[in-house]
Amino acid sequence: MGTATDRPLVLVLPGSGYGQQAPLLWWTRAVAEQHDAEVLAPSWDADDDAGTDPVGFVERSVERALGGRRPDLVVAKSFGCCALPWAVRNGIAGVWLTPVCTLGSVAAASATDVAVGGSADPLWQPDAIGGGGARLQTVDGADHALEVRGDWRRSQRLQAEVLDLVEGRIAGLRAV
Repeated sequence: MGTATDRPLVLVLPGSGYGQQAPLLWWTRAVAEQHDAEVLAPSWDADDDAGTDPVGFVERSVERALGGRRPDLVVAKSFGCCALPWAVRNGIAGVWLTPVCTLGSVAAASATDVAVGGSADPLWQPDAIGGGGARLQTVDGADHALEVRGDWRRSQRLQAEVLDLVEGRIAGLRAV
């Protein structure tokens, strides 16, 4: 952020099959806008390059989307969490929703990061995140979409709790 009058910039990154219109990212945008933050929400098509080098693909996509700007916070879902090494290198805090722990890209999560996954998601392996001091939150019964299959009401409540966490991080940008 430049001066006190600047709006914070929140970078919202999708998964490979979980786009900006999906609930967690849709509401993240709404929360950020309610807190007078600017939102940059790129989309992508996960092609062969994405499959062979997911971290490189996401990092290149992020750099193109930012065009030299620096976000104040990253909120990423699943495949978008491959931006975590880039964010750590650049000192940018993140909220990492259902990171694909099997890729190893989240091992560098730092104390400024929050990682959230569901206990019913085989890709959520909090032990793989390492000792960087990141806050880890497991959503009981939730799958990779942070939903509880067959129970939309519980899914909605659980996602609202996750969005409360996102809102806290976004609201905190104004306090910096």
